[in-house]
Amino acid sequence: MLIKSKQTSDCQESEVTDQRLYMDRRQFMQIGGAALALLAAGSSLAYSPTARAAAKLPTVSKKSYVGNEILTPYEHVTQYNNFYEFGTDKEDPYRNAKNFKARPWQVTVEGEVGKPGLYDFDDVIKAHPLEERIYRLRCVEAWSMVIPWVGFPLGSFLKRFEPTSKAKFVEFTTLYDPKQMPGQARDVLDWPYVEALRIDEAMHPLAMLAVGLYGEALPPQNGAPLRLVVPWKYGFKNIKSIVKIRLTDKQPLNTWQASAPGEYGFYANVNPDVDHPRWSQSKERRLGEFLKRKTLPFNGYANDVAGLYAGMDLNKYF
Repeated sequence: MLIKSKQTSDCQESEVTDQRLYMDRRQFMQIGGAALALLAAGSSLAYSPTARAAAKLPTVSKKSYVGNEILTPYEHVTQYNNFYEFGTDKEDPYRNAKNFKARPWQVTVEGEVGKPGLYDFDDVIKAHPLEERIYRLRCVEAWSMVIPWVGFPLGSFLKRFEPTSKAKFVEFTTLYDPKQMPGQARDVLDWPYVEALRIDEAMHPLAMLAVGLYGEALPPQNGAPLRLVVPWKYGFKNIKSIVKIRLTDKQPLNTWQASAPGEYGFYANVNPDVDHPRWSQSKERRLGEFLKRKTLPFNGYANDVAGLYAGMDLNKYF
């Protein structure tokens, strides 16, 4: 007898606590929990109410891919970020990105495609119905969030440009503009930031291009106006403020892989059994909580994506 195992995509929106109910029910606990989490993470940032003047985004569907996990509060998501283009401290992006201009914005698509070109971001948005997907985000420093992203499948976007049979990898590049992104004036990384996926990873239904969160346009510190979300990989793989997408037959050298090859591999799949050289990956702390939780293989999406890596040594290809 065949028994169908439950996939993460089987979770329904109704299984997730509404943000407003959560905020009302646990307001006191969040204040204390956030402070404790920040102390544990070594940050001096005190969360403050965020003026939410971002444009509302229409969505055609809403679905959870995290079961009944509670959403991470908006203030946590938007005020505690890794975005070295705006600074290396977690609070730097929120402080330094306030005047970032996300319009006008164009994206170059090039390489092994039948329809290369320079495309206006607003035209891209119009061509793709927006969805809201609740995904976990697991950062390599062992902290995590649960975020309602707004965007569209990366695969459907790429298909519009007719990838050729030689397209084996998809490379993404972040905007380079030190005047707007003060972190780029420092040589902490080799700018501009570059990330990449295998073509089958990019075409997987869970991979998405996000243009918003919590029903609103992305704030600059979260990667406005266009960022990658690959929920089974560590956060550094989820490149922000994308200006170029290149399909290629050769595996690109990613920014963190080039900077610290012993610490950051090409695949960046969440693997609790492979520790970072400087800390364990077996447990994580959800922002807003004090106690740690067990890290799940592929960030909890193993049923969906493990088949992409069948036969691979995931201790070697990390």
